[in-house]
Amino acid sequence: MVNNLICNEQFRLFIKVCPQGPHHPSNHMLNTNPINNNKSKQQRRLSASTSFDPEHYTVVVMDERRDQVKGSKARSIGAGFKLFYYSVDSKRNGVGVVLKEEFVRNVLKVKRVSDRVMSLKLEIERVMLNVVSGYAPQVGCELEEKERFWSELDEVMESIPTGERVVIGADFNGHVGEGNRGDEEVMDKFGVKERNLEGQTAVDFAKRMNMAVVNIYFQKREEHSVTYKSGGRRTQVDYILCRRGNLKEISDYKVVVGESVARQHRMVVCRMTLMVCKKKRSEIEKKTKWWKLKKEECCEEFRQKLRQALGGQVVLPDDWETTAEVIRETGRKVLSVSSGRSKEDKETWWWNEEVQDSVQRKRLAKKKCNMDRTDENR
Repeated sequence: MVNNLICNEQFRLFIKVCPQGPHHPSNHMLNTNPINNNKSKQQRRLSASTSFDPEHYTVVVMDERRDQVKGSKARSIGAGFKLFYYSVDSKRNGVGVVLKEEFVRNVLKVKRVSDRVMSLKLEIERVMLNVVSGYAPQVGCELEEKERFWSELDEVMESIPTGERVVIGADFNGHVGEGNRGDEEVMDKFGVKERNLEGQTAVDFAKRMNMAVVNIYFQKREEHSVTYKSGGRRTQVDYILCRRGNLKEISDYKVVVGESVARQHRMVVCRMTLMVCKKKRSEIEKKTKWWKLKKEECCEEFRQKLRQALGGQVVLPDDWETTAEVIRETGRKVLSVSSGRSKEDKETWWWNEEVQDSVQRKRLAKKKCNMDRTDENR
């Protein structure tokens, strides 16, 4: 069974991270959660009595018994999980990331930008992974509020170094749609229905930040692509994004049908395998220390040992290969060989005479000051 998970209310991103292969013992999971405080008290209660099978899904559904989620904190929520969240108004908005407590020590930074955007940076098997949770304004919100959200998301992305992994789980409240004409670099064609203005904004963001919309790269039945279902409305508004260069690490994506905590939004599951490149140790050939022949005693010992190895002959044998091997073997025994380890680059190019003189003057001045602590010497 895989080691860990997270869950939420409106949008759920389930990432399986398997460093160094799917069977590595440090497999674990993450989740980013826009916290929907518009739900009723009953809807905000995560029930453990649902039909989730933890052994099958490697998911644990926890009880959230508080009536409100508000503040900028991190707290344990039971079942071995910890919630990092940010919410200003308990009745609207809010984002969060839930992480299994045994991996909390891997968290390096939590950045709470607003009640719509936050990020969490953690280190897994020497790989920096940034998990971003986002909750875009709804279609009817003011244009200024929408622009503020995308500006905040841009700010978070620009603060992350290019070489670090990024996974965004967000309710963009927009339809990316099916088809990818003109957008092949950020998405495939397996979306749902037609694109709207909010969906186009999300695609433009992906292009701007060199991200890929993971949902659209996996061909699923429509029932397994729809993330929001309410009455007669069946749409796709919850998306997972990753860097284009890391798209090959995403092994699967799906929507868990019938397993929604809130009535409209379904759980979105993404499986990701971190590819950790091990640094190969360069093998350096062990070399005979021929430079020792400059010493008279070593040279004389080598001459005697070589003569013994050749059977006391003064004239060398006709077979040069045999003679060369005897010489090399004698050199290894008499002069020894190097360890085969590479020398550490200490960057000594700057250690010139001028620097040495300055350091020496500093040492003498410090010594003089210690011997006679007067104001003049200070």
